[in-house]
This record gives sequence, structure tokens and C-alpha cells, in this order.
Amino acid sequence: MSPMKKFYDTHVPEDEDLDEGPSKSLLKRQSTELQQLGESLIDLSPQELDELQLPEKLRDAVDVAKRITSHGGLYRQKQFIGKLMRKIDVEPIRAALEAKRQVHRTDVLRLRRAEQWRDRLLNGEAEALTALLQEHPAADRNQLERLISQALHERQRKQGPTAARELFRVVRELLEPT
Repeated sequence: MSPMKKFYDTHVPEDEDLDEGPSKSLLKRQSTELQQLGESLIDLSPQELDELQLPEKLRDAVDVAKRITSHGGLYRQKQFIGKLMRKIDVEPIRAALEAKRQVHRTDVLRLRRAEQWRDRLLNGEAEALTALLQEHPAADRNQLERLISQALHERQRKQGPTAARELFRVVRELLEPT
């Protein structure tokens, strides 16, 4: 047996003996995700940050990042925030941010729905007012009819949409969850 063959036979580990762990690519993706999560903290208001109950060092880093105006300095601070994020349990932060996004989505959908109702009411759909009143029986029919009439009158005279805005406000309040 050659000396090199003998060396490799004794020094090359078997496949089952290798403990590889996560790949470098996976670690990089996780690190990038945590940094992005940390960067999203920079956009939150102080009250929202208080609600998250962040570790003091991370909260300080986020507060410093909010004050940095230099591109390079902000980049380094974001890197530092990402490093701090790797040392803590981020699931509560992730859950809180997702809940905040969900509330925002719900609010946007509610506003779009109110806009659609207002547009239907102002575009002369005869059954629109009846459908709205069936969906929301507590609505004041007289108030809605008056606002629709005023908004159409303003539109005809090319005036400001004061009544249309008021109609939108009333419809939006009707769509608010109780």
C-alpha cells in the first residue's frame, strides 16, 4: 500500500461522520431577512416601538438609525441592527409587525369599500341606496338622500365636493365594525 493511500484512508472522514449544519447560503438568507425585519423597525413610531418591548440595545440602535442622515452611516447602522436581531427571539416582533400590516390592509379595504359605495350612490344607481340601507338598517335614509342630492348638485355646478366628502364620511362610519 502506498503511503498516500494509507494517509487518505486514515484522514478522510466518512460521510456519516460529517456534521455540516446549515449551508452558507441559508445563513446568508436568514441574516438578510433579519436585517430587513430590523430595518422595518426604523419606520415605526416611538409608540409602536414601545409596544414591541424591544431589548434596550436594539431600541437604542433603532433610535440612532432614525437620526442618521448619511447614507453610509445609515447602512452601517442597519447592519448593526441586523447583527443585534440575530441575537434575540424575533418571533414576537415578526408577529406584531404582521398584525400591524393586517390592520392596515383591513383599513385600506374598508376605505375602498366606502369609496365604492359613495361612487355607486353618486353615479345614479337606483338600487344602490336600497342595497346600502338593507346592509346597514341603522343608516339615516333622509341624511343619505340629502347628501346624495347635494353632491350631485355640487358636481353639476362644478363646485367643491363638500357634500361628496360628507357622504363618504357617513358611509365610512356605517362600515366601521361595531
